[in-house]
Amino acid sequence: MKNKYFKILMLGTIGLLPLLNCTGNFEEIDSEYNGVYDEQLLADFALLTNPLRQIQSNLQNPQNWIYQLQTNLNADMYSGFFSTATRYNGGINNTTYFMMDGWNERIMLNQLEDVNQQYKNFKLNAPKYYPGIDFSQSLAVLNISRILAAQKVSDAHGPVIYSKFETPGANGITDFDSQQDAYNHFVTDLNAAIVALQKPIGVEDKAVISKSDLVFGGNTVNWAKLANSLKLRYAIRISYADPAKAKQYAEEALASSAGLIDDTSENALVSYGKASPLFDIIYSWGDCKIGAPLMAYMNGYNDPRISLYAQPATDAGVLNQYVGVRQGVDLSPGYGSYSKAAAISANGDYFSSSNGKNKIFTAAEAWFLKAEAAIRGYAGAGDAGTNYNKGISVSLEEWGKAAGYDAYINNSTSTEAPYIDPKNHSNDILPGNPQLSTITVKWNATDSFERKLERIMTQKWIALYPDGAEAWAEQRRTGYPIIFKNVLNDSQGTISTDAMIRRIPIPSKYRNSTLNYAQAVQLLGGPDTGGTKLWWDKK
Repeated sequence: MKNKYFKILMLGTIGLLPLLNCTGNFEEIDSEYNGVYDEQLLADFALLTNPLRQIQSNLQNPQNWIYQLQTNLNADMYSGFFSTATRYNGGINNTTYFMMDGWNERIMLNQLEDVNQQYKNFKLNAPKYYPGIDFSQSLAVLNISRILAAQKVSDAHGPVIYSKFETPGANGITDFDSQQDAYNHFVTDLNAAIVALQKPIGVEDKAVISKSDLVFGGNTVNWAKLANSLKLRYAIRISYADPAKAKQYAEEALASSAGLIDDTSENALVSYGKASPLFDIIYSWGDCKIGAPLMAYMNGYNDPRISLYAQPATDAGVLNQYVGVRQGVDLSPGYGSYSKAAAISANGDYFSSSNGKNKIFTAAEAWFLKAEAAIRGYAGAGDAGTNYNKGISVSLEEWGKAAGYDAYINNSTSTEAPYIDPKNHSNDILPGNPQLSTITVKWNATDSFERKLERIMTQKWIALYPDGAEAWAEQRRTGYPIIFKNVLNDSQGTISTDAMIRRIPIPSKYRNSTLNYAQAVQLLGGPDTGGTKLWWDKK
């Protein structure tokens, strides 16, 4: 590369970054700033670093109201982590299984119009402005991020625009991938990323990653670990739908020289560098409360993380208690002073007003995945009980509560606490109700497979907080943890109260567009409603 590309011209670059953030049309910039690229933009790789930063940031959109529609008012609520005291649409909305089409379009929109656009920007600009330069590791990071975005869409809707998004048909219509095909594509692309990230890295490639990495600060070894950890996640996700492929993929990941994210120092967290989108949703708007199921488990287990996950309630009826709002109930009595959600980890406040973080993957998840792989008999998984206890250990470490480990893992008597609603006792979940779990914390090697699975999944779910999308996916896949069912069901018969919501319908915005919606429904294998199971939801 010419020496002029390396001149220190940061002032000019910074001045142009707002423009780059606002548009994906680089031809317009080229016209207006012709001749400026060589000396300012190219010198600092801004045409590559900006898309790479944006794609990471947009995995969970940093804009408060967009995040609220993209995730908080669907997956976050359905996971049992969060709830709301706000009576949107007169109390008839997603939380009562009345699908809010205009809200839910943000799930696909974020992937198709934000994430995929930044992916295309990078792939356009790299060969155009840096011909002959190898950016294979930057592309690997880009692809891992794109996979994460597509996974969230697929886990919400099922069929997803992924492998064909750059190759529409002759009629201009873009086909969906089935969820089965998408997950296999994810693994294939993760394999390629792992290979790329384990090769020597060029100077220019390293510079791009160093300037744009919002997760690991330029550590490509950890990106390879993340890719391999995601491969293990996807293997376990398909364990009921395709047992043979699940075993193959899991054993490959467990044997890979890339390793796994298995230490808290390697936790994958996107640093927003500004307020978390949840800060306003929770603390300024009051729209998000902690979920009743999460507090029931944590109260029952005397979980040392509870004061980091939630604030004590200020409502007179439950004053100073950690009590969540039950989803899908009549909110008219007013639950605005029940416990607010929090996320104060040892690594900082995930919901910070100045430096929020988006949790992508942590060491705790890797150990719980290994625990499940072990009870399924996968080679290389190790001992299930050891993995399970290690998952708890690193989760407690993540939240600065490692000192409570011994007492916690040896608790063989405590179970989920009953839920009492002093405002409306018809919402109570009392002892003996099948919606209350009887699972304890302490590992028991003599338990049945199903009992071991419930124990693993319950602790994994607590450790996944505040990642509602992943928690909801795993709860649907396994049925664990046991969480409270809706009291109100406004789905008009499309969603079973007992089975609970299984997916989110594809919104109208993408039913009459350049996407092949008819094909998506065919791939779904059932009606496009919230009651139809996804491909991997086979238990």
